[in-house]
Amino acid sequence: MKKAIIYIPNKNPMQSGLAKNNKWILEFKTEDPTKNPLMGWESSSDTLTELRLEFSTKDLAINYAKKKKIDYELIEPRKRKTVKKSYADNFLK
Repeated sequence: MKKAIIYIPNKNPMQSGLAKNNKWILEFKTEDPTKNPLMGWESSSDTLTELRLEFSTKDLAINYAKKKKIDYELIEPRKRKTVKKSYADNFLK
């Protein structure tokens, strides 16, 4: 049976904002990775690993996986911890 991971990707480190960071991604795991004897690269005959599906909600991604009978692993995003700072805090210490 096919296996997949459902997650929200991390933001690009070159970004400061969180815009366009709300898509859920379904990526397939490779089932038979082999090592290329010539170059030493990892290769596979499974072309599903090249497929990356985007969904607007987590429920749509899960429903798609259930409909297509795909075993999935759900990785929930962690909440960002924000610390409120004030300009005056620079001078109080």
